[in-house]
Amino acid sequence: MLYDPYQRVQQITTLQRDTVERWHHCELDNSYDGLLWVICRQHQYNFLLWHEEDIARSGDVGDFRVAEVKRAIDGYNQQRNNWIERIDEALIQDLVTNEVRPQKDAQLNTETPGSAIDRLSIMSLRIYHLKEQLNRRNVDQEHFDKVRERISRCELQATDLSESLAELLADIFSGRKLLKVYRQMKMYNDPTLNPYLYKSNRLAG
Repeated sequence: MLYDPYQRVQQITTLQRDTVERWHHCELDNSYDGLLWVICRQHQYNFLLWHEEDIARSGDVGDFRVAEVKRAIDGYNQQRNNWIERIDEALIQDLVTNEVRPQKDAQLNTETPGSAIDRLSIMSLRIYHLKEQLNRRNVDQEHFDKVRERISRCELQATDLSESLAELLADIFSGRKLLKVYRQMKMYNDPTLNPYLYKSNRLAG
């Protein structure tokens, strides 16, 4: 085994939790190495995306600002997906480096490790912001009870997903499961595939 998958997942979730806390008080940073550096970079785009989504739903910003935010969301979401693929690529490189080959009967999983790590990233953001709600004033007990119930549910989901990710990594690095990178190939950001964009460019020319 290349590494203890349970220890690796613990490193990932600790990274996500600690950076969410830190980035709310200082600029985004990335002091990690190797796979964790890639995971942190992907996590940064979820952090940026989360806060732009908050602005987009605000009723006190003008149409121009909303349009700016929507464009930023598109960009961050594209980068988020690009870096999910890079997480999987980094894992595949680890497999190659360590000469791990899939068994003849190895099967694909419905979700790649990169996708699961992305979900854990979003969950860390959700839990952080739910806990912020516990510090609010001028809200009733029903609000606090609802928030605590959601925190409990999210923490359970994070625990279950962490366990599943560790099991998947164990299967991949023992050769029991295959790992492939499937490109997202989003069309709306590609000026050659989005009909509105390529028609607008043709008319402008």
